[in-house]
Amino acid sequence: MSFMKICTAALFSAAILLLPASAETPTLRAAVLKFGTVNWELDVIKHNGLDTQNGFTLDVQGLGGGAAAKVAFQGDAADVIVSDWLWVARQRAAGKDYVFIPYSKAVGGVLVPADSTAQTLADLKGGKIGIAGGPLDKSWLILQAYAEQTHGMDLKADTEQVFGAPPLIFKTALGGDLQGAINYWHFSAKMEAAGMRKLIDVDTAALALGLDPETPLLGYVVKGELLRDNPDLINGLAAASRAAKDILATDDAEWDRLRPRMNAETDAQFAALKAGFRAGIPAPGPVDEVAAAKMLELMVSLGGEDLLGQAKTLPDGVFLQSGS
Repeated sequence: MSFMKICTAALFSAAILLLPASAETPTLRAAVLKFGTVNWELDVIKHNGLDTQNGFTLDVQGLGGGAAAKVAFQGDAADVIVSDWLWVARQRAAGKDYVFIPYSKAVGGVLVPADSTAQTLADLKGGKIGIAGGPLDKSWLILQAYAEQTHGMDLKADTEQVFGAPPLIFKTALGGDLQGAINYWHFSAKMEAAGMRKLIDVDTAALALGLDPETPLLGYVVKGELLRDNPDLINGLAAASRAAKDILATDDAEWDRLRPRMNAETDAQFAALKAGFRAGIPAPGPVDEVAAAKMLELMVSLGGEDLLGQAKTLPDGVFLQSGS
């Protein structure tokens, strides 16, 4: 190596040493259902650099189920998961400091076969209803309350319930073995695209019960300790999520990019999933806690301690307040 090159290398090394050390960008570990729709939003965040623009690096960990994600979260193997705020309320009532950041207000409904003559829930009396999510599924509880109020019907006693994982309910419903089906919104969208007919939206039932269907049910869950120690990190997550939603609300090209991971087998399914996601985007701004408290009160009356544990009223601090 020439003397000149040696001097140049030495000067470059010295310059590097004199540069101020930069703070390492914090990593936010998100444990989510491997095939859940939240992956679409997380993909948009990563692809468009919305995480780094908001001061963090997003690390997505795909898991096999919601229970596994909660175990990872509670065991400090993940910083954020997706769940409903009712679960957060239950945890806060039990002394766990968890905080909810709105993600989606999308809910499903009751779907019936295309050739069904049913016009209301009362017409399903004596029939078999498939339900994803189990006996304490929030949509199922709301529909029971609605059936009693509107039709004087005990939906649980007057029908036969078949509980199963969303893909099983999807397959069974399309096979014609059910008179009605209640599934997660994205499976419901695909069922409609395949020809099933929506008998009633959960939103419609909630509105009839005096609830606000604009209240987002699903969201990101973080620990209050992390929010206190690093508020910019959590507010950065909220900002990245909102920016991703703004893209998904308007940019059809971004949906075309996402399509390979959406498990949409037909153009009709793809269009239904896109429309369903967009309809589920919550309005910006804080959650209406009065409306949320009313929903929790109804859920306490329907699901009791099995659903909400010690929570009887809405605990303080469930929802992230902008700028917290």
